[in-house]
Amino acid sequence: MSGQEQNINELKKVRLEKLQELRDMGIDPFGGRFERNAVAQEIIDNFNELEAQSVTVAGRIMSKRRHGKAGFANIQDLSGQVQLYFRKDDLGEEKYELFKKLDMGDILGIEGEVFRTQKGEISIHVRNLTYLSKALNPLPEKWHGLKDVELRYRQRYVDLIVNPEVKEVFVKRSRIIKEIRNYLDNRGFLEVETPMMQPIAGGAAARPFITHHNALNMDLYLRIAPELYLKRLIVGGLEKVYEINRNFRNEGISTKHNPEFTMLEIYQAYADFHVMMQLTEDLISSVMLKVNNSMSVEFEGHSINFMPPWKRMTMLEAIKEYTGVDFNQILNDEAAQSAARQLGMEVSGDSTRGEIINEIFEEHVEEKLIQPTFIYGHPVEISPLAKRNAEQPELTDRFEVFIMQREIANAFSELNDPLDQKQRFLKQVEKRAGGDSEAHMMDEDYINALEYGMPPAGGLGIGIDRLIMIMTGMSSIRDVIIFPTLRPKE
Repeated sequence: MSGQEQNINELKKVRLEKLQELRDMGIDPFGGRFERNAVAQEIIDNFNELEAQSVTVAGRIMSKRRHGKAGFANIQDLSGQVQLYFRKDDLGEEKYELFKKLDMGDILGIEGEVFRTQKGEISIHVRNLTYLSKALNPLPEKWHGLKDVELRYRQRYVDLIVNPEVKEVFVKRSRIIKEIRNYLDNRGFLEVETPMMQPIAGGAAARPFITHHNALNMDLYLRIAPELYLKRLIVGGLEKVYEINRNFRNEGISTKHNPEFTMLEIYQAYADFHVMMQLTEDLISSVMLKVNNSMSVEFEGHSINFMPPWKRMTMLEAIKEYTGVDFNQILNDEAAQSAARQLGMEVSGDSTRGEIINEIFEEHVEEKLIQPTFIYGHPVEISPLAKRNAEQPELTDRFEVFIMQREIANAFSELNDPLDQKQRFLKQVEKRAGGDSEAHMMDEDYINALEYGMPPAGGLGIGIDRLIMIMTGMSSIRDVIIFPTLRPKE
């Protein structure tokens, strides 16, 4: 046992002794309902109106200091902290003994008058205190350093207590999602829920998690995307739908990836990817302004400007700008393979031109995209659910949004031709048979739905966690997911 662990155990032993002392005094250390009429920040903001008024507050004790027959403490609630002033002559012997037994982390109910100390600090002159929960574990004094970062994620409840800026991130996360809903609801979109357990993992190129339903004796997949179910609703006549919910992808963990993450997907009948491009730009910039009261945010040393219009480039234009390779002049697979090798990339002999375009973009272009940028015109090989471009059928009417080297959104004019869709599924099935575990499965029911007729439509997916990372200035996805997936403790 380390010295730190031994010290924590000793502190916990003392707290357990105090717990028993409270019970011996006839006090329940884990109290019940407590009615409060104010919160910390409200008292500070409205001091002129509340001075000398009686208030009741509740929260966690974050500091304590005694001076003979008087003492101070700071109590913390969701809004912030306010100082408490305890005086033996006002409280009486028994209540002042309770104050003396307080530990940092204890949760109390407080009644008292609002006043300002001689040093000018807004405080509550305590007249009564009620134990609501005795903290048996001591709060950490400092949470910093690489080792403690891991501990913060594992014990997020403690992280939220001792690091106010962490609480602010998750409050802002809630506001961002609320404003997204408001934006879409106000424009006539209907929020829906689709299955998270699916018989076929569809809607994206990703490796799924597999579970088993005992009663039906069948495997099910945790969804990698809600897309195919949402488009079934477009077929059914729900013309503008969206869903904000969890997706699950059996992939690695990094600062940009968590296997369980939140997505927004939107589908609009009679629209196309141009409509979704305008929607994306307006939605994100509007939410940014509402939540941050600004169109710019500092992120990893860059000032990111969300003011429309955002830069727009085709994938081929971006590759030419950042690598010099012009795929308008490279028209077959062999020439594309040669171009990739000249960039120092390893490619197989069966890689297609479209696949190589995507690989070059991912390896040499994504890292250059800092400000909000639309990249459109993706190869059909990597876009099995997108409509072909009428003038260049080897490309699709699809776009992605990149901000700070991260893909934030993906959208396209939806493929509504059931014959074309079936052929693309069959090609994906071939890839899957060849060992590509992320290739799309055949979904006969989705083909059947398309055969009833799906109107032209635009679809959009936005990675909520990545968007929140940028809007809050957080470099790791774990800092915006309240309970991120972690490796087991060694």
